[in-house]
Amino acid sequence: MNYASDFMIRSEQDLVDAVETLGIVPFFKNRIPGFSIEEHVDPKLWFSDEPGPWEWKGPVIRKSRCAYGKFSGGKAVYLSRRLFPDFANFRRDGYDFDARFDDGLASFRDKELFELLDKKAPVLSGDLKKEGDYLKDGKKGFDTIITRLQSQCYVLISDFVYLRDRFGNTYGWGVAEYSTPERFFGPRFRNRVYTKEPEESYALLQQRMKKLVPYAAPEEIERFLKK
Repeated sequence: MNYASDFMIRSEQDLVDAVETLGIVPFFKNRIPGFSIEEHVDPKLWFSDEPGPWEWKGPVIRKSRCAYGKFSGGKAVYLSRRLFPDFANFRRDGYDFDARFDDGLASFRDKELFELLDKKAPVLSGDLKKEGDYLKDGKKGFDTIITRLQSQCYVLISDFVYLRDRFGNTYGWGVAEYSTPERFFGPRFRNRVYTKEPEESYALLQQRMKKLVPYAAPEEIERFLKK
């Protein structure tokens, strides 16, 4: 199965199957045509009264145990648990966070937020902002830092939690719950993430992308993987 196939996502289970089969599933349209949920989901499910891609995010993460986060160009991507260790190894360039900081490749502000998140994980975004003093009149730059940590694969979104009113009814958008891959996946991730050279992981991801989007220009595949 690849993105040139004529398939349509009509249900939560269809999306689970797509994540597990394809392995790399961007949420929104990007520079590679057809390479997104947005272009393969039934249009009737966008912002309708029925549950759709927005409401499925949490259940899909829980059912497939996939990685989800802003992994490419600040935009959300699902990555299967099979492919994510190689993706993280490449994006981290073989560094765990402490080694990255020690080598001067991460700022103190990134370290501060990462260590707080790692200590509290899994943690809702609002709670993380409160604990770290990122609310109004507090520290600035939360969104920029948390997006960068996701891009580097030190942080992912482990669920979406809906708030409830006094009658027990859910309301609003799902609130992101953050974790680290090490805590979310456990030994399955920790024992695999640094077993290859980053260049080897990148080569495997390139090969996978060529199968998924055989019509994509090599520079667009490189752009997606390296963002």
